[in-house]
Amino acid sequence: MGAPDLIRNQVMWNRLIAIVEEQAQVLVRASFSTSTREAGDLSAGVFDAQGRMLAQSVTGTPGHVNSMAASVLHFLAEFPIDTMRPGDIYLTNDPWKGTGHLYDVVVVTPVFRTVDGQPQPVALFACTSHMTDVGGVGFGLGATDVFNEGLYLPLIRFARNGVFDETVMRIIRANTRTPDMVDGDIHSLAACNERGALRLGEMMDEFDLDDLDDLAEHIIDRSRQAMLRIIGELPHGTWHSTMRIDGVDEPLDLVAAMTVSATGIDVDFAGTSPQAPVGINVPMAYTDAYTSFGVRCIVGPSVPNNSGSLGVIRVTAPVGSILNAPHPAPVNVRHVVGQMLPDTVFGCLSQILPDLVPAEGTSSLWNILIDGQAADGERYVVMSFHSGGAGARPGADGLSATAFPSGVRNMPVEINEAISPIVFWRKEFRPDSGGDGKYRGGHGQVVEIGNREGMPFSISATYERTVHPARGRAGGGAGALGELRLKQRNEAVKPLGRSTIPGDDRLVMQFPGGGGFGDPTERDGDKATAERLDGLVTE
Repeated sequence: MGAPDLIRNQVMWNRLIAIVEEQAQVLVRASFSTSTREAGDLSAGVFDAQGRMLAQSVTGTPGHVNSMAASVLHFLAEFPIDTMRPGDIYLTNDPWKGTGHLYDVVVVTPVFRTVDGQPQPVALFACTSHMTDVGGVGFGLGATDVFNEGLYLPLIRFARNGVFDETVMRIIRANTRTPDMVDGDIHSLAACNERGALRLGEMMDEFDLDDLDDLAEHIIDRSRQAMLRIIGELPHGTWHSTMRIDGVDEPLDLVAAMTVSATGIDVDFAGTSPQAPVGINVPMAYTDAYTSFGVRCIVGPSVPNNSGSLGVIRVTAPVGSILNAPHPAPVNVRHVVGQMLPDTVFGCLSQILPDLVPAEGTSSLWNILIDGQAADGERYVVMSFHSGGAGARPGADGLSATAFPSGVRNMPVEINEAISPIVFWRKEFRPDSGGDGKYRGGHGQVVEIGNREGMPFSISATYERTVHPARGRAGGGAGALGELRLKQRNEAVKPLGRSTIPGDDRLVMQFPGGGGFGDPTERDGDKATAERLDGLVTE
């Protein structure tokens, strides 16, 4: 391929990135739910006619993007590309063929070009976002199988000629506590794919393309080869790592074996704890997504994320383990365990590339899910993304109150205060929560929540790092454990499960901190002094 062709392909690649980011921004701006609009809990991407991911938006989360990369192939297996027609739109929330639980709806839209007077499929756009409610027992641990967890939508064609199937939409609306918000979010998903298709058509007109075949091969092959070159420079062999986390009634062990070879990186989770009776189980699609993301954070992070670069990272886990729970296992809050997987593979990578791998962090999100009844009798639900401290990095302190690996933003408390009687009386950094080290772990937060009307409310807690802390690395200390308590009664609130907060009391949440990195005696004196003056370190 000559230099002009390389330049042309690079320009088109950059256009694809711009297209999918505009696709994602349309979803953000059109969404009805705060989790998408305020926190960016979504994904968007473009795929070739074979279902291979070519480009992903910058806005989004790894659990959505990397699992969506596989979900498009499931759609094509159910609806072959030559059976699709202009105006078709497809949908699912199948946890095993989507992004891991029923709350995430995946929408896929084929794109056509007219060639010799006939419409020919050239690409697919896909997107995902988190719904506010899908019925069932709600977003928590109350279900014993996926059928209890809410409305299960298989892979379906829900629009023809651009017109939604009214029967499908009536079924969806009848099975959610927030029908208008869910209806609006599904329309926003379809709209963002439509925008992507429009912009892709403009690009193909500009570059006089009838298909994306050559561009797709260029993107995927060069990304794959770039990853293999980087992997080829690593020592070959197998490394092992184990991480113990809290679990529900007993601790869980995540066990990884990472093998580096000339053909790529294989991660095997044999020896990991068996699946649980409640919804912390992880479908393989989500395990694959966060494991490959953890590897990509350290190995070839500058290589574009697409089917080519992801294809050289292969993940396996025993069927029936908590990381490969088969249907119909409950998977409602699969993020509790699944978001620990980058830290697990970091344990292997730290033995290969010790100067690049950070310490462990809080990792699993501390989402605040509250519901109750207002004084006027109206029901309300508050869904708010928040996080503890991230692990310290080689050469830098950990980020405080920052979501890694999820990537979602902390949500402004004013948004939820405006739509409910819930008040966030305090939200501040938690002193002494970051693990000690040459580089300190990120600090957690202290959040104090009450009800302005003096009414009781319930919290569905799904929190990790309350028994087993984020471990430091290279001599760094562990991060502080998380804790929930009632302020007036000074009673503990359980970190997993549903609890009622009395109307005359407040819930105080102490978020965990990230682990430290390096010998604490080597910490820069000016930084230590500044921390003490700021009140972030008191000991």
